[in-house]
Amino acid sequence: PPDWTLWRIGYSARLLKSNCFRTAASNTSFPAVWMLLAQYSGRVPGLFVVVKKNNFFTMPETVEDKANLELYLPHPEVRGMTRLNREAFKRTVVVPVLKVKKEIVNTLLKSLKHTVLQRPGLKRVVEDPEDEDSRLVILDPHKISEFSLGESDREVLKQLNVHPEVSKYNLELTYENFKSEEILRAVLPEGQEVTSGFSRVGHIAHLNLRDHQLPYRHLIGQVIIDKNPGITCVVNKTNIIDSTYRNFQMEVLAGESNLVTKVKENNITYELDFSKVYWNPRLSTEHGRIVELLKPSDVLFDVFAGIGPFAIPAAKKKCRVFANDLNPESYSWLLHNCKLNKVDNKIKAFNMDGRDFLLGPVREELSRELPLLKEEQKTSFHIVMNLPALAIEFLDVFQHFLAGEPCSAAGLPTVHCYGFSKHDDPAKDVRERAEASLGTSLDGRCSTYLVRNVAPNKEMLCISFQIPAEVLYKRPSIPASKRLCSSRDFSEEKLKKS
Repeated sequence: PPDWTLWRIGYSARLLKSNCFRTAASNTSFPAVWMLLAQYSGRVPGLFVVVKKNNFFTMPETVEDKANLELYLPHPEVRGMTRLNREAFKRTVVVPVLKVKKEIVNTLLKSLKHTVLQRPGLKRVVEDPEDEDSRLVILDPHKISEFSLGESDREVLKQLNVHPEVSKYNLELTYENFKSEEILRAVLPEGQEVTSGFSRVGHIAHLNLRDHQLPYRHLIGQVIIDKNPGITCVVNKTNIIDSTYRNFQMEVLAGESNLVTKVKENNITYELDFSKVYWNPRLSTEHGRIVELLKPSDVLFDVFAGIGPFAIPAAKKKCRVFANDLNPESYSWLLHNCKLNKVDNKIKAFNMDGRDFLLGPVREELSRELPLLKEEQKTSFHIVMNLPALAIEFLDVFQHFLAGEPCSAAGLPTVHCYGFSKHDDPAKDVRERAEASLGTSLDGRCSTYLVRNVAPNKEMLCISFQIPAEVLYKRPSIPASKRLCSSRDFSEEKLKKS
């Protein structure tokens, strides 16, 4: 690159190592700077950058960073704490303040909004113990170098007739002033991953803790309750999802043990017992995507329906719905939620094995409906199979599923089948596995959609396709006598020609 590019890279590197980066960031595109550093790291002496995909991005701390960040760090003695002691988080830090007459405090806050402390949960203005007519305005120690204001801030104070002298103030921090991630980072061993994220299911927070976090699990649970209004129960998954009923064993880490909860998804309310049925709030977008494909009067067969996140909104959309789940608890809550949402007269619910449901009610309904389907009718049939661990293996049931003459291509049922993949090309992997189950190629006849990343190198996908007529329909068998006649007629015709 030209010399000026190298100069920019070196300058950016110096910014990254100093507090002035925070000021420069407003005028410098951080992604652009970072990509420049990554691109030319090998060509600038002393500079080495690793670009890594991670959930959290943390700039390397310098000595100056650590000094300033004391404002956001709990007391170091909390390291290794396993039973939450809120009092142990108290500490006093020295911060810069300006003494201001109380009648101009609001004006000053607006004028110095980039310099005043902006820390949620901390007061920016405190009483002046020496003068009841004045107030102390707390400044951000990250923005004030050596307790001295910059030229522009001094000019603002001059216009407001405020003395520019910056004083020191002992600010007491308590447990309430720290964020959950800051608390957990201070408690867990240094260098260990901190989990502050969770799935929220009504009043329940659901965690997937790593092994190194388990000794701190009850403290982690209580911190999450303290820092998240409305959360009254925290649970941790203790094993993988059961492949039969799609629920998992869990441990209550903190709060009440009531696991019956209420959730709202896509403007529809569901009630469930989280310990006995499967519910994943991360699938909200996918539920909405599939329902959006449906039109009023369409027919939906939901093979692994759970408590109804596909079935109920489809019924609300005036589709005819057949919903099934093998788990008796899911079936019970499905019926409950159908009544709760006033669609119990639009959904036929079943408590069967998925294969039996397909070979029974689904086959019967398609055998009855497809021969009556006329070209001008716009009814579509959709089969949703949301059991990612096993659903693709169920696709073989569609081989010779129906008897009779094939219906029009438009009437062929559309399948939306979910699967997991750890393959380098997950879409290809899911398609090939579906083709193996169906016994035919889906090349050019299917679409795959990436639903979400489940774990490192593990994707959840949805493959959608119309069941090919040659797979769906069983060719009528020809009686032996007719086959014999056909053979004799063919032989006689051949003799005549010869």
